[in-house]
Amino acid sequence: MTTQTQTQPHSPSRRATDPPPPVRPDLAWRRLLDQATAPYRSAGRFAWHFARGKLGRDPVFRHLLESGLIRSAARILDIGCGQALLAHLVPAAQQAARAGQWPAEWAAAPGLAHYTGVELMPRDVARAQAALTGRHDVQVLCGDMRELAFPACDTVVILDVLHYVDIAAQDAVLARVHQALTPGGVLLLRIGDADRRSGFVASQWVDRLVTWTRGHRVPPTWGRPLRDWLHLLARLGFVAEARPMSQGTPFANVLLVARKPAEDPST
Repeated sequence: MTTQTQTQPHSPSRRATDPPPPVRPDLAWRRLLDQATAPYRSAGRFAWHFARGKLGRDPVFRHLLESGLIRSAARILDIGCGQALLAHLVPAAQQAARAGQWPAEWAAAPGLAHYTGVELMPRDVARAQAALTGRHDVQVLCGDMRELAFPACDTVVILDVLHYVDIAAQDAVLARVHQALTPGGVLLLRIGDADRRSGFVASQWVDRLVTWTRGHRVPPTWGRPLRDWLHLLARLGFVAEARPMSQGTPFANVLLVARKPAEDPST
């Protein structure tokens, strides 16, 4: 009696000419999170854990990347930058795209020509600089946004910061931002909508808690309704749209995408 050996079916290996498998967005984001936060290990345990928590839980950072709101060779001014998370996240995105690890569903990957961070709190500046050793495309300035000069740029990011200064100061900072932006540039401004009372109050309490946890004095805050923010931006010469930006949280956060119109070539 002879025994016949049955050949088990198997999947053919991928040929060199086959298209690469699609990149899953959630996996791509986890890889970006790992790469962007790795430099903070040299800045200490707190810096690394804070970077992981902020990038991992705050929906705005992933939205900035997948929506294409930061251009391919951006000159970024990040006001209230904290530990300068974008200075690591944007280059990580650029490297992922070059390596073929960028999801097809997302807009084109951003890139970084230069990054200027402005931060009032010396401890945050120290943590940011400790994670930026050897980087020549980044500077982080310690100072007050109401006083420091803003460099020319094409992308300004202000996330949850302006409510720490009074209404007149908010207006003045945004007027100077408009002057610093090149024609066609964009301001990415996240604010709390004071009309959504419960969410606004919740975000203010959490903001105060985080500020205290980071070792800083908790200052008073000034908010205003979304319609007033939009009116201000229009008066300054921006063309703005509002995007809800508190997914997965109880807050009333809104991302204002405000563009400075390009100059008319006929003028």
